Amino acid sequence: MTDIIIIGGGIAGGSLAAAVSVEADVVLLEAEDVFGYHATGRSAAMYEPNYGNAVINALTRASLPAFEAADVLSPRGVLYLADESERHLMDAMADADFNERISLEEALALVSILNLAHIKDAVLTTSAYDLDVDKLFQSRLKMARKNGAQLHTKAGVTGIHFDGQWHVQTAVGEFSAPILVNAAGAWADKIAGLAGVNPLGIQPFRRSVARLPAPGGLDISNWPMLLSATETWYAKPDAGKWLVSSAEEDAVDPMDAWADDMVLAEGLARYQEFVTEEVTRVEGNWAGLRSFAPDRTPVVGFDSAAKGFFWLAGQGGYGVQTSPALSTLAADLIMGRTPDFDANIIAGLSPARDM
Repeated sequence: MTDIIIIGGGIAGGSLAAAVSVEADVVLLEAEDVFGYHATGRSAAMYEPNYGNAVINALTRASLPAFEAADVLSPRGVLYLADESERHLMDAMADADFNERISLEEALALVSILNLAHIKDAVLTTSAYDLDVDKLFQSRLKMARKNGAQLHTKAGVTGIHFDGQWHVQTAVGEFSAPILVNAAGAWADKIAGLAGVNPLGIQPFRRSVARLPAPGGLDISNWPMLLSATETWYAKPDAGKWLVSSAEEDAVDPMDAWADDMVLAEGLARYQEFVTEEVTRVEGNWAGLRSFAPDRTPVVGFDSAAKGFFWLAGQGGYGVQTSPALSTLAADLIMGRTPDFDANIIAGLSPARDM
């Protein structure tokens, strides 16, 4: 018997385990051989305070002190680019916090391969940072272990039932607790179904990434991330290589995702229009799943119809950059404390909201 069972060993479940294990007995269950195998382990994460909707922005900005304390940020910046069809979006983007419109010549000075014959507008944010996902994630798992949490891999859930306590059957045994946290990412609705809880419509979407050599053999270490105004592709430096994503959102079943060659080719073609350096070689590729609730805002809170069943799901592409704030908020709600967040934020995350 324990106090809290958390299903899902990604950044959400791991961060929550670290937060609540300070004052509760916690079991963290992960189906795969390692923690963070799926979305967390495949994230090209950035800290970008304007990325996402208003609720996401607030959570991201609230997470900044924790990232600074963990020393997981390094300067990167994001350069938003628009062609003629995307130009109408740039005024609002330039007006956002931390952003400024720059000339095309200034953009070219930052990234020397830009195709100014195609690009019509550019907005730069210097408030965006690379985020060391592995360092952050491992620190959360280390803290959870230090606090006495039980962390289990290869613990796929095979059954769940409730008799006043939640009982979870797994490949490594049965665990029981009054509180069950569903932090299962792409599998969140499936876990709810096993528990007899109504699903919320958490839908996984695939996103693919290609790893290319540094364009032209250039030193790209100080280049900003490039992102099209409509987010139909992005590119960013990564350990001396150049990552280019097709930025697709293809609805899929929960799975061990892989990149679709045709989708990658289409994304690379969109990217190619914005640069002068030809894509001649792809060194590798992968895909991850970004799981969203219908209104594209995370779901955090107790289910109104299932006693002790807590949702921590639907983080989409924002799970890492919001993880400190979301784990703090979730821990407060689970432990019965009043969260130090605006009431509108809490209501906007509730599983009882109209999605």
